[in-house]
Amino acid sequence: MTKFHISLGSEVADALRDGRPVVALESTIVSHGLPRPDNLRVAREIEQAVRDAGAVPATVGMVAGELRVGLDDAQLTRLATVDGVSKLSVRDLAPAAATGADGATTVAATSAVAAAAGIGVFATGGLGGVHREAAQTFDESADLVTLARTPIAVVCAGVKSILDVGATLERLETLGVGVVGYRTRRFPGFYLTDAGFDLDWSVESPEQVADVLAARTAHGVHHGGLVVANPLPADEQLDPALHDRTLTEGLAALAREGITGKAVTPFLLSHFHAATEGASLAVNVRIILRNADLAARIAVAAATPRTP
Repeated sequence: MTKFHISLGSEVADALRDGRPVVALESTIVSHGLPRPDNLRVAREIEQAVRDAGAVPATVGMVAGELRVGLDDAQLTRLATVDGVSKLSVRDLAPAAATGADGATTVAATSAVAAAAGIGVFATGGLGGVHREAAQTFDESADLVTLARTPIAVVCAGVKSILDVGATLERLETLGVGVVGYRTRRFPGFYLTDAGFDLDWSVESPEQVADVLAARTAHGVHHGGLVVANPLPADEQLDPALHDRTLTEGLAALAREGITGKAVTPFLLSHFHAATEGASLAVNVRIILRNADLAARIAVAAATPRTP
């Protein structure tokens, strides 16, 4: 075994060995998605939400070139508090490891690493996707192609509403990524309960999601991911009028400052936080805590033997 292997935290390793439920968590939300000092507090709350629902949290990240599945609290604190933490997609993992970098994993990287470690369920806030004006820029998140080849269930509040939601759903269909709504036939838009698009399938319980995963495995035909779209209740979403106004202003600022690529999402999330006077941050936290809880309940259902 080389020094570049994936390292499992002791609690995660024990749980996987014993067949107990484990939920993967990303670290980009810690280093890039939430402002300090809220980021570390929320990261700990996310892990606790997974524990409270009966599963073991496995936050994925890189510390000094070591790719970890199951960061301990000191490592989590490091990624939350030090400057210069890299944002790592799948293609960045090897160079970051070779250069001894600190890195936070995106949805794409977390999905790929978690699946490689034997974890089948992952909770995040919102999925990446096709950016606005992608027809000119070709800017599309690596989340989509990674999920096309990674057998993991991703519990999320749909696609971040700062993206082109319709185009993202079209790409997911083309790539063969399964999408089910959790107790809904409408696709959520992260801050918004309803992004304005219908879904073909919905599931009503964690057990039913576990059955979808079991059927996929038993069939041996579909080897890609499953997006479990878990919308916020309407009374917990960001005010739609405030959302639309803030998004319009943020997109104008992006164009004015020439921001592209990996910097787009952190910039817009920061803009939302400032322009909504913290309301978007509160919604963001509610989203990830709800998704962590649901993901854990799905993992528990998937790990629980049931009679036919």
